Amino acid sequence: MPRKSPHTRLVATAALALTAGALSAPAAAAKPSGAAPGDAYVLNVSTNPTSTGYDKRRVDVTGTVTKADGTPAPHIPVTVQEVVRFTTWNPWGDPIDPNYYEPRDLGKPVTDANGKFTIRNVNIDHMSGSSLLNVQRDVDITALYDEDGDLNTPQDGYYADTSVTTKAKTSSVSYKVNKKKVKAGDILTVQGKVTLPKGVEPGGQEVFLQTNWESEYDVRTTTEDDGFFVMSVRVSGYDDTFALRTAPRDFYVAGAHKRLPITNTSLPRP
Repeated sequence: MPRKSPHTRLVATAALALTAGALSAPAAAAKPSGAAPGDAYVLNVSTNPTSTGYDKRRVDVTGTVTKADGTPAPHIPVTVQEVVRFTTWNPWGDPIDPNYYEPRDLGKPVTDANGKFTIRNVNIDHMSGSSLLNVQRDVDITALYDEDGDLNTPQDGYYADTSVTTKAKTSSVSYKVNKKKVKAGDILTVQGKVTLPKGVEPGGQEVFLQTNWESEYDVRTTTEDDGFFVMSVRVSGYDDTFALRTAPRDFYVAGAHKRLPITNTSLPRP
């Protein structure tokens, strides 16, 4: 896989920095396809299985490092990470990265005599305590080998990645509102319940109330132990988009979305 594109190297460097703005790169080929001109090595990575679900969350990560002539490259340290991706909130259409990232180190295996490396029983999951709002279901597994260990000299680095497809169980949200027609200054109250798959604790699930298209959300809360929630917001004269979204704490439970039948009479008439 080519290694010298500035985009690819920026991706690898950012991921290793473990910042929320770390980048991702195009998936690597499943098998070595030969080195690009000037490359000394070819790096590849894959997982088995290639998808996970609620009851089966673990994979084996394997890969190879070969020399430019195709022979195995032994004793090569490879940095492996999991990168969970999120959709960037961007209603204005600005030319920014549509994703943001949460990388997690999985280890630094060393290739064996055959140029192979393996990390077994990797848990494909969201391990930090951040919100799962806008999380994406494909999880990147990245691999990096930097010859001199200095990420500021990207010309000697090699990068590859693959993707694990995760399958989430569904959830739902029901609600009641205190009024369907509102005006500026009114207090809109929404009460409801988040219903999760059997066996998932209903308490502590995040619920978000949006009132305007420019805001990702205006009010947030978490459900009580029985899954119920109540939230209120003071309506502004420009509020025009009323919606509920949920973000369950379990990565393998999908959130729910509901548009609310609310009309703001303070908005200018067409």
